[in-house]
Amino acid sequence: MNNTREPIKRKNGFIIMARLIVLIRTLLPVMVLAIVLGSIGHLCAISVTVLASAGILHIANPDSSLIPFISFISVRALPYILIACAVLRGLFHYGEQYCNHFIAFKLLAVIRHKIFVKLRSLCPAKLDGKDKGNLISIITSDIELLEVFYAHTISPVAIAIIVCTCMTAFIWRIDTAAGIIALSAYISVGLVIPIINARVGSSSGLTFRNALGNLSSFVLDSLRGLDETIQYGCGMRRLNELEQKSQRITDMQKNLSKLESYQRAITNLVIIGFDVFLFFILVRSFINGNAALEHVIMATVALMSSFGPAVALSNLSNNLMQTLASGERVLALLAETPVVNETVTGEALTLKNIDVSRIDFSYGAENIFTDFSLTIPEKKIFGIHGRSGCGKSTLLKLLMRFWDVQSGTISLSEKDIRTIDTRVLRDTESYVTQETGLFRDTIANNIAIGKQGASREKIMEAAKKASIHDFIMSLPKGYDTEVGELGSTLSGGERQRIGLARAFLHDAPLMLLDEPTSNLDSLNEGIILKSLKEKSKDKTLIIVSHRMSTLNIAKTVFKMHKEECI
Repeated sequence: MNNTREPIKRKNGFIIMARLIVLIRTLLPVMVLAIVLGSIGHLCAISVTVLASAGILHIANPDSSLIPFISFISVRALPYILIACAVLRGLFHYGEQYCNHFIAFKLLAVIRHKIFVKLRSLCPAKLDGKDKGNLISIITSDIELLEVFYAHTISPVAIAIIVCTCMTAFIWRIDTAAGIIALSAYISVGLVIPIINARVGSSSGLTFRNALGNLSSFVLDSLRGLDETIQYGCGMRRLNELEQKSQRITDMQKNLSKLESYQRAITNLVIIGFDVFLFFILVRSFINGNAALEHVIMATVALMSSFGPAVALSNLSNNLMQTLASGERVLALLAETPVVNETVTGEALTLKNIDVSRIDFSYGAENIFTDFSLTIPEKKIFGIHGRSGCGKSTLLKLLMRFWDVQSGTISLSEKDIRTIDTRVLRDTESYVTQETGLFRDTIANNIAIGKQGASREKIMEAAKKASIHDFIMSLPKGYDTEVGELGSTLSGGERQRIGLARAFLHDAPLMLLDEPTSNLDSLNEGIILKSLKEKSKDKTLIIVSHRMSTLNIAKTVFKMHKEECI
């Protein structure tokens, strides 16, 4: 295992936010409503304090030179206005949160759909060898974290700008110097501090999210390899690795918490500093006779009570580091380009001969085929024999167009498979791999993957051909028996026969069988080979195996050697 870690470079946070905001276009009216409700709600909350102080000052000194808006408010009506503002604050806040979360959960569903569509286009070539734990982490926790961005980031930014602008104008009207100080305070708390905080911990969030994804992969690998771990006594080593990874994540989480606590402390210190500074500036103006006492109190109260939106904006930078890291991981996956671009023509395909003409193919630096050619006749059983690693399985993947050749052509019915409708191509082929993938579902549903909507009779008929029917009927629930995750409750041979049953159910004119009997005993191998021979009179079968006994039913056997392929 390579333990070297390259430094993680994060994209600009504003670019990530811009790309995430693009997804909100269809829900823009709801977002505007959330911003309006949130802005009015905050102004109502601030009004409670400002109006209360103004009312007290007016009662104490009816002739005081207060802001003109208080002059038309009756002192008797003031308590009711304060209660109304408090109630409206609650209602508007609820409306804002409802709109924000409506947008967030709607978009999370859209993003999950986009992710699954992208995974569908990337597989299998681009996902082959991918870190499955990291993929699971992106699909689950990373997307879930985007709720913070959509529900608690976009509208608070707009609300902070609107409310701070209104309060700056209000305080400016009381005193110009106070207005300038208020504007500086809002910019410092709502803009400068978050930017500095984001820069200090710019890569911490992404490193943390990647570490969580790696931990998920490690746990997933450990669970899948539990039998081997126990057999070879590797339990303590795996446990120590798990503890080390967990401790590393804990340390990173502590560092993120420290950054958050420092940011909160600095924010509070800056707020207190500006409040005190404003108060002393106005007191000095009052002493010099340039400001009334009422103005000193009103401006100070207005500033002290109006930091809510700016503080909310400042606090966003803490969660935003992880949120943007999650957003970057999600956007990076959505930006992936597939190795194979699917072809859509809608044209039908009648299978004839298969021609592999002078193809070159490699997995990265590993060369598999160089100038390799092969012709496979139609409606025959064609065997390919060779040692492990000579390219037999790769050839079947190329025929399925899971990968594209780098040069040369593979043709079906004299058509380059890259020009054939991809869905039609794969409907024409039944592919049985060495390792049959099973889902945590019933045996019947696992077989029915071969043909959606297949009746129980058709499923049972396919199972009989695969010599698995009797075993299934011996189970307490028969075809309704649930198989464990990845088919863990079944043996290798049973899983393989379910894979063959899928292929029989699919009933395609071209069957690609990769070591179809490698996990079977001689009796079941003979039954399945007999079934294949009987049911393939009008089909083309390509059987790949390193066992000659499996290829006895083949009309022609091609012996593949690595040195001949390259």
